[in-house]
Amino acid sequence: MTPAELSRTVLDAVCRAVDAGELDVAPPERVTVTEPGPGGCGDFATNVALRLARPAAQPPLRVADILRARLVDADGVRDVVVTGPGFLNISLRARDGLLTGLVREIRDRGTEYGYGDALAGQTVVLRVPYEVRAEVVADAVARIVATQGGRAEIEHGEPVTLRPVPAPEDPAPLGPDAARWALLHPAPHDRPRITADHLVQREINPLFRVRYAHARVRALVRNAHDLGFTAEPGELGFAGTAGAPGHDAATPHPLQTPLADHPRILRTAATAQAPDRLARHLLAVADALLPLLPEVLPVGEEKPGAAHRARLALAEAAGAVLAGGLSLLGIDAPEHL
Repeated sequence: MTPAELSRTVLDAVCRAVDAGELDVAPPERVTVTEPGPGGCGDFATNVALRLARPAAQPPLRVADILRARLVDADGVRDVVVTGPGFLNISLRARDGLLTGLVREIRDRGTEYGYGDALAGQTVVLRVPYEVRAEVVADAVARIVATQGGRAEIEHGEPVTLRPVPAPEDPAPLGPDAARWALLHPAPHDRPRITADHLVQREINPLFRVRYAHARVRALVRNAHDLGFTAEPGELGFAGTAGAPGHDAATPHPLQTPLADHPRILRTAATAQAPDRLARHLLAVADALLPLLPEVLPVGEEKPGAAHRARLALAEAAGAVLAGGLSLLGIDAPEHL
């Protein structure tokens, strides 16, 4: 079960409780699930009971108990525990199934994975000064707002609504991709560095790591085709682990969290008008992806098997997130690097 599927499952439990007369409240348009916070447990947690308690005129713990009773028997749910003032902590039946389902969802959606309707029907007015960084940030925000169903209008004049710290010098000598990264990667209140290290083709350069990870994925897909196999989501097949060398069987693959978090990152970047959050997220995806890449293809006389196909599928899913994210930042995702 993917986070999106679990969100729909929780929403369905709310609707069934309303239909049964257990909750007198209008169901929300969507339910957010996240990693459990301090004191939580399981795979995911949601605060939906806290959100519904006031309009339902019931204590949060009572709402949580009502929803728990309808969730424990849902397909893919192993257990539901209520913690704190009314958080629902949900354990799924199999972590491997969660990662496999997540990979399938990303492969189905492609570079549009994470698109939503948080800003559906809304027009966001971005009034910016005549300054290169402000223009670039506004352009990226407009692209990201569109992923959430909204529309951005970029204007100039007072009062300014989007004013990042200006670039100290003209970034054009860095070239279009490195210049945009230099302006978008820092938080808006931080002064960007317009320096040649953005052009260094080594791992010390964050932009290089992101673009290199994507290019490596595309190369692996070509190499796998030459070896006669294609991607298929499934068990990753690392002996004694849940998908990554050095991790015990109870630990999810390092890519699972950043991939599952991608829809939330896009939503937050759109609503907070903060493309830097997407840039830093892409770096987190790339850094979790790079250690997997040497394990994708068979070595020596080894024949391609189900584990190789599953690893390739996971790499492809991460590559789609990187390609989609770079495109939203206006940066090229190269097939070769």
